Amino acid sequence: MFATSFFNYSYKHILKPVLFLLDPELVHDGFTYIGEKIENMENFVSGLFCYENPNLTKKLLGVTFDNPVGLSAGFDYDGHMAKLMKHIGFGFNTVGSVTAMPYEGNPKPRLARLPLSQSLLVNKGFKSGGAKEVLKRLDNKDLKGHTIGISIGSSNLPQIDSLKKAIDDYVYTFKLFASRKYVKYFELNISCPNIRLKGAFSNISNFSKLCLAIKKLKLKQPIFVKMVNEISLADSDALVSIALKYGIKGFIFANLVKDRSNPAFNKQEIETLSHLPGNFSGKPTFANSLKLIRHTRKKFGQDVVIVGTGGVFNAADAQAKFNAGADLIQLITGMIFEGPQLIGQINQTLSRGQSNTL
Repeated sequence: MFATSFFNYSYKHILKPVLFLLDPELVHDGFTYIGEKIENMENFVSGLFCYENPNLTKKLLGVTFDNPVGLSAGFDYDGHMAKLMKHIGFGFNTVGSVTAMPYEGNPKPRLARLPLSQSLLVNKGFKSGGAKEVLKRLDNKDLKGHTIGISIGSSNLPQIDSLKKAIDDYVYTFKLFASRKYVKYFELNISCPNIRLKGAFSNISNFSKLCLAIKKLKLKQPIFVKMVNEISLADSDALVSIALKYGIKGFIFANLVKDRSNPAFNKQEIETLSHLPGNFSGKPTFANSLKLIRHTRKKFGQDVVIVGTGGVFNAADAQAKFNAGADLIQLITGMIFEGPQLIGQINQTLSRGQSNTL
């Protein structure tokens, strides 16, 4: 793994210090452009980053995952890098969140780094090229052998001003992607805190209506609900119970946090962003995520499939998610802070038997 070790050193000590001086959205857009350009250089990219071991393969809800480390929604939101992520080493990757209608995103600046807190401020608000554009892009990629998921959110536009319109908006996007063989699973994002209808589907009655509408579609792909992070255990249980009632068995714990008094933040650092709206990824999400994973596994047992996300920066963080009861994990922020070689490093550690949950 010389190439991985070399890139690890180069990223942390040369590339990252330069990138972290630049606007984070500019860096993201640059990597998106480069990533799409090199997506057909499979052997080169895999040689740098990918660690493969058949013992890491999992089959859950009828879907085969080459390894248990996936890319969360929110990084490749328009599907430009859908083909690349497998070769970086991800066992599965989620495109999105995709919305029915295009939305340019909330006003800039909408991304900021908190290096001391190992976190990102995020306020994109479901920035999306729209479902038709993303569908066309993915249709033009050779995704055979890839485990691709589509995260679906409600269009963040003024005209989506009622519960019925929001549900219809979700349903439209599900229907658009449902027939595509490359879509192996869906994510139902009800927990984005940076949109106009924030919290609408954390309401039990509203969520039940949404689940009923989705059930009527008779989708072949399994669904994973992207759960709220800052939620009581009782309210989380209620949402899980409703989802199970409608045949949804997958749950992702959990999305961003908004509480700026979270002890994971460096106090001085978080104060420098007091003028910016938004919510936070990375380490501040970690503790609540673990609590929700552990509780849900204990209460619902093997009736649920759990994906742990939030604050995974190394193999020990991944192991903590598995120990709490996760079947799979996802990450974004850890890759940004540690480098794309992180995925291979986690998988290599897991394959050495340091995870007794695989």
